[in-house]
This record gives sequence, C-alpha cells and structure tokens, in this order.
Amino acid sequence: MKYLYKIFSWVIALILPVVIVLAVVRFVINPWYLVFEYHTPGFPNEPYGFSLQDRLKYGKIAVDYLVNSADISFLGDLRFPAGQQTPEASCQFMKDCTHLYNDRELEHMLDVKNVVSGAMVVLKVGFLSLIVLAIWAWLGKWKVEYLKGLERGGILVLVLIGVIIISALTIFDYIFVLFHEIFFKAGTWSFLYSDTLIRLFPERFWQDTFLMVGGLSVGLGLLFFFVARKVRQNQAAAK
Repeated sequence: MKYLYKIFSWVIALILPVVIVLAVVRFVINPWYLVFEYHTPGFPNEPYGFSLQDRLKYGKIAVDYLVNSADISFLGDLRFPAGQQTPEASCQFMKDCTHLYNDRELEHMLDVKNVVSGAMVVLKVGFLSLIVLAIWAWLGKWKVEYLKGLERGGILVLVLIGVIIISALTIFDYIFVLFHEIFFKAGTWSFLYSDTLIRLFPERFWQDTFLMVGGLSVGLGLLFFFVARKVRQNQAAAK
C-alpha cells in the first residue's frame, strides 16, 4: 500500500494547483474586482463615451451573466440609453445600433460562459477529491504522504504561476492569443476597439487580471506549502 499512497500523494500534488488557480479565477469573477480594476492608477479611459459609472454598470452585468443561470438574452436584450448607440465603426455590423452587444460579441460571451461553467465543474471535482483523499489519509494512516502531496502541489503552483507571471509581463500578447486559441474557435474572439466588450474590458484589464490571478495563486500555494510542512513536522516531532 505504500506505493499506492505515494502515487496518490503525487495525484494530490497535481490536483492542488488546478484547484487553487480555478478558485482564484472564481474569486475575481465578481463585481468587487471590476471596482478595484477600474480604479487602478493608469487604467485607460474609454474613448467612445463610457463613463466610469457606465463601465461599472455594464461590466457588472457581464460578470453576473458568466456565473448565473440566464441564457444569452440576459445580455442580448441590453440596449443603450435613449439617444445613445454603439459607435459608428461597430454599428455597421449591427441591424440595430441601439443594442449594447453585436451578434459576434454575444456568441463569444456564450462561449466564455460555457468555459467558465466547465472550469467550475473541474474546481468542484478537484476540491471534493482533495477532501475525500484527506479523509482517507487520516483514516488510513497515510497523513504524511497526503501532506507531502500538498507541499509538492504548493511548489508546483509557484513554478507554474511564476512562468505565467513572467510571460504576462514580457510576452502578454502571445499568451493572450494562445489562451484564446486553446479555449475558443478561431475568429470568434477578435473585436473592434469600438465594440462594447473591448470598451469594458481593454487589454490592460486582462493583463492585470492575469497578474492578479497569478499573485493570489502564489500566495495560496505558499500557504499550503508552509502549513502542510509545519503540520507534517509537528507530527514527526510528536512521534
């Protein structure tokens, strides 16, 4: 059984980074992050007329859509206030320029919601797996291997997120494109600067988000590493 426990220890090490990163992603898919990000120094102004209040209003609706159970009409039915419409550059691709989003933006948001939903399923499965393995480890007397798995997982988080943070600071455009090519169909995620999605979430938003997710994930990885090591050392000392 020792060999089996060692295998599960490495399984834990692989599961933990996934759980940490996805938990942090869910943490930032919240209105508080929009408020924080839009108020960061140097965040670019919106050149087509959205005020900070407009960005917060429509941005929060978009974020809510990603985690609620509504269909795409939740966004598709949104219109600009009376007397306003989408900028001329984007308007030429729309039948009704008073709608907040065009068809391609709505299709992308539906794709994003599906990716987020799938990621949350993975998060729940991963989290439950860690809980089940923890109970088994405590009952089965292989707590040391479980804690070693958490330690290794914490180290893996540091390595993986370190690479992501460095990439976000040096080759963000390449990483951003690669991310979208992996999760979305080609040609479905490129938009005009005048499209609502870009007006609400410019490139700076996504660069900061990568760094935020990376920074918080590193913090959690360190926490798991040091707590697991401390508990393991205390148990060894008690023997």
